[in-house]
Amino acid sequence: MPFLEAQQTLIPKELQCEYLNNPIGIDSPHPRLTWKIIDPRQGSKQSAFQIFIATDSNVLNNQKSEVFHTPIIDDAAQLFNYRGDALKSFTRYYWQVKVWDQNGISSISNINYFETGMMQMSNWKGAWISDTRNIDKKEAPYFRTNFDINKKVKSARAYIVCAGLYELYFNGNKTGDHHLDPMYTRFDRRNLYVTYDITDQLIKGRNTVGVLLGNGWYNHQSTAVWYFHEAPWRARPAFCIDIRLTYDDGSIETISSGKNWKTSTGSVIFNSIYTAEHIDNRLEQPGWNKPEFDDSKWKEVILRSAPSDNIVSQTMHPIRNVDTINPISMNKINDTCWVFDLGRNISGVSKIKLKGAEGTAVKVRHSERLYKDGHTDLSNIDVHFRPTDGKDPFQTDIYTLIGKGEEVFMPHFNYKGFQYVELISSKPLELKKEDLTGYFMHSDVPPIGEISSSNPVLDKIWTATNNSYLSNLFGYPTDCPQREKNGWTGDAQIAIETGLYNFDGITIYEKWMADHRDEQQPNGVLPSIIPSNGWGYEWGNGPDWTSTISIIPWNVYLFYGDTKILKDNYEAVVRYVDHITSISPDGLTDWGLGDWVPVKSKASAELTSSCYYYADVMILSKMAKLLGHADDHQKYSTLGVKIKTAFNNKFLKKETGLYGSGIQTELCVPLYWGLVPDEMKEKVASNLAKRVVADGSHLDVGLLGTKAILNALSENGYADLAYTLASQESYPSWGWWIKNGATTLYENWPIDADSHISMNHIMFGEIGAWMYKGLGGIKPDPEQPGFKNVLLKPNFVKGLDRFSAKHTGPYGEIVSSWKKVGKEIIYDVEIPPNSSASLQLPLILNKKVWLNGKIVEVDRLELESGNYQFVWK
Repeated sequence: MPFLEAQQTLIPKELQCEYLNNPIGIDSPHPRLTWKIIDPRQGSKQSAFQIFIATDSNVLNNQKSEVFHTPIIDDAAQLFNYRGDALKSFTRYYWQVKVWDQNGISSISNINYFETGMMQMSNWKGAWISDTRNIDKKEAPYFRTNFDINKKVKSARAYIVCAGLYELYFNGNKTGDHHLDPMYTRFDRRNLYVTYDITDQLIKGRNTVGVLLGNGWYNHQSTAVWYFHEAPWRARPAFCIDIRLTYDDGSIETISSGKNWKTSTGSVIFNSIYTAEHIDNRLEQPGWNKPEFDDSKWKEVILRSAPSDNIVSQTMHPIRNVDTINPISMNKINDTCWVFDLGRNISGVSKIKLKGAEGTAVKVRHSERLYKDGHTDLSNIDVHFRPTDGKDPFQTDIYTLIGKGEEVFMPHFNYKGFQYVELISSKPLELKKEDLTGYFMHSDVPPIGEISSSNPVLDKIWTATNNSYLSNLFGYPTDCPQREKNGWTGDAQIAIETGLYNFDGITIYEKWMADHRDEQQPNGVLPSIIPSNGWGYEWGNGPDWTSTISIIPWNVYLFYGDTKILKDNYEAVVRYVDHITSISPDGLTDWGLGDWVPVKSKASAELTSSCYYYADVMILSKMAKLLGHADDHQKYSTLGVKIKTAFNNKFLKKETGLYGSGIQTELCVPLYWGLVPDEMKEKVASNLAKRVVADGSHLDVGLLGTKAILNALSENGYADLAYTLASQESYPSWGWWIKNGATTLYENWPIDADSHISMNHIMFGEIGAWMYKGLGGIKPDPEQPGFKNVLLKPNFVKGLDRFSAKHTGPYGEIVSSWKKVGKEIIYDVEIPPNSSASLQLPLILNKKVWLNGKIVEVDRLELESGNYQFVWK
């Protein structure tokens, strides 16, 4: 087609590399480049694009490239994998994209960049260093060295990898705003390094680099039922760093970790990622990370071997203190005890300002609830802690004052789950409410979804669900931020769509799937918690939990339209499915925990696990077809038929349309995962609806049932009942929690349960995704994933007057919003440029649908990009 240069109309924006903005330190030899476009015209499309890459941004200003450029590619794709010559290490590449609209009119983006890091192991120059081999030493190790700069620095980068956790300093200033780096991995199989631009932190003359190490999950010194302290990789924390200086004259110098470094200890006298941190300010060495510090009394470091031979870039959204939360109240119990209330449950840390006499010890206890006497109650979250002495109290930081004016404390290497903070001082102090600040800490994934409605309780459920999701995202998805911090697979597979509708989390999930591959046994078995120290291979795993290996990649593919995660995990899914098949010759399996923490009725574990086995097989069949593995596609399609047949032969009573004993989970799970024969769906769905009504229109499900029940109802003609179930405010329900003050989701339906009563769990969090699907009707199209085509099927449910769902996918913002005005229903739709939608219009008795002043005669429409308003009247 002819391409014309003209006034910009379709404008490329939001350029990203590896789903990050201007990332530095990437290792991918074929980085993915993505962009969005702005075009207010209805039906706007990208007809072609061209990529330019250069090492000099001035070259791109002339739409030229000395590194790489594509030809003009006739394609609407907004994702491109670099396929040029091998990228060089330590190099900044500038890039831009030129796009053409449907009329052949072009426009070009602003210039963005990405920067490569090590790219390969052989580029590391530094040595791994530590201070001792004593894993029981409590004090955190401090490290420092000086180096001189006598020329003008053009750019400077620090590349650091650590077994444990670290904080990095240059000339007394902390580098970056991350927390708890590097992310938790199976340390003896893969380590992550982080890259920093430190150009502005360096000065001419003498410079100092300082590193403070924490234990993290590497050297776990707290004891709990999961045997963290017996991890096979456990050792004293260690690190390796390369500081690469590029001077104005083109020369390069690398300052590395080695025997010229010195080490000591300081004020951090104990730290545990699981429990808390203890700081004695009397032991601090002021200026330890500055050039003028006298380190003559510091010791030599020791050299250590690397924990693994696989060190790769941490290319993902980091953990940060994202929100600052001020207490809503402070209760002074006496002169040595105060309790602060943040007003909401969070994951994170508290920062406290104190002023007192030297040697005053202050315990800072963090809890989710209070006893009747006003003190903090940890009994619901310390149940799996197995302390060996009283020196490591759970979720309790301990600060000892130096007694020289105001002192500020915040832990370096820990986070907690809490709403209340109790300070217990060994001596009387003066405190005010403003002396404590809470920080909501989590992986800083950008929000991309929004729900609002006429039901304030429903909106609060959505907010609480997101709070629990974020509270359990620390480089991997966890179950709770206090009692465990474990990467429970079952919780994560339930919450995957909730996460993807609301947050741009692909970088976290790609990293976590690499953790899966690290943990997978040769026979395909995965542990129930990932990463793992070895726990979880013999309990809690099975297809209902560890189907994360297929469900997570498949959903990421649906939401992003990117096949990389499918390719990366294909062989792992094959091994996993083949293992289940080897132990399930008749096509059924009872391997798994079953419907965890049900209200009252416990479903058959064989029924639910076989459903997940079927889901794994069908996902694998679709993956095989997409990736061109024709034989595998046929093999697993045939296996899927075998499982479905065996399942229905055993569990389905065709004359009644009931599965198993006919309880909610046993009816909704087969419906949701597609095992019900087409001719039986209506009958089974009717039975499910009747069962829900018979149960008082309340939930009677556990973990697996909550994933399925709202969807099974709303997808099979019972959207009104699904909303009734979702919006209940009496026990058992999400609204019951909200009515009782919840700001996060709980682990159990009764708020006074004797066990399983963490108050910040994501495992019942599917409701957050269902709002987008069951009310807004927004779904990705498997035939055109990444919301290239949007499936829209809104439900204007009884009892709700207004509802709006917004989701920003790879092409831009999708809006599905409806409201009831008198006898009319007004439905607004927004489809982003270069995308489309298949809209299923609800049929409403005695009403016709109008669009642009005309009656719509069909119930299904194919929409181009743009804004639409439909009216039922």
